[in-house]
Amino acid sequence: MGIDLKAKYLGAMVGSALGDAIGELAFHCPEKKRLSALVDRTEKLIYTDDTAMAIGLAESILEKGGIDLQHLGDTFSRNFHREPWRGYASGPPTIFSMVRSRGLFYVEAAKSLFGGVGSMGNGAAMRIVPIGLFFHNSEHLYEEACASAEVTHSNPMGMDGAAVQAFAISRGVKLDPQKEFPFDIFIQDLIGFARTPEIREKMKLVQTSVTEGISPGMAADRLGRSVAVDESLPFAIYSFLRYPKSFEDCLFCAILNGGDRDTLGAMACAISGAYLGNEAIPKSWHDKLENGEIIDRLAFSLAELDNGTRG
Repeated sequence: MGIDLKAKYLGAMVGSALGDAIGELAFHCPEKKRLSALVDRTEKLIYTDDTAMAIGLAESILEKGGIDLQHLGDTFSRNFHREPWRGYASGPPTIFSMVRSRGLFYVEAAKSLFGGVGSMGNGAAMRIVPIGLFFHNSEHLYEEACASAEVTHSNPMGMDGAAVQAFAISRGVKLDPQKEFPFDIFIQDLIGFARTPEIREKMKLVQTSVTEGISPGMAADRLGRSVAVDESLPFAIYSFLRYPKSFEDCLFCAILNGGDRDTLGAMACAISGAYLGNEAIPKSWHDKLENGEIIDRLAFSLAELDNGTRG
């Protein structure tokens, strides 16, 4: 097939981190020309909790050879306590505190949040890139994605959104960017992969939003741009599907239409990087990414551990 897995893995991990870091800048500079100039003069592109948790997920997968719920939760907790200033929402720190003080399992603590229904936020989807990469050939991708999500996001919609994002990344890995992008197959597969009615209906709305050619601003209004996964993941996927051949256009679409900009950027650019590979990402951005060498190493290690034999 001629697809360079290392370039794809690197593109997805770095792409997601850059979408996060540049998306965070867009909160303060939400206009393309000014934002581009700000990125150019910024010495280091600083990521948020989105990437910190993706790093933790990659670290845990590499150490355990897959998903180990206790180890994953401990890794998230350790990284949070090292860098609590990354911009975490209230959910994960609350879970970490409950595990420490009451001896609960992470999933048990996660299920107790929000009146016992668990979180339906986008926090599991924003960090899912290592799952979409490592399990891109697995028949159990949905289950692996849900397991990684359940440590902090136990609501069925929170897990389903994370799984659909992982699936989109896995599809990006497998596609050849030199060929025409198979829009109809890609979006139909996403619709079929979703298991909650909320996410499935939003994927159908993504399909019509792209085929009708509505503007990004109108699409954001229609699909949502909040921290709820069913109101952010769809617009991230729309941003990729509107601009599948341009990492930069995908990024700016995702982060310049309001809402949860850093997480929209992280999700959209994870898919874009997985599809286009690292060569599509501006080198000047990659060079300025905070802890870029760590992210590069994790991407390469995941690619090396993925020998394509997992079922």
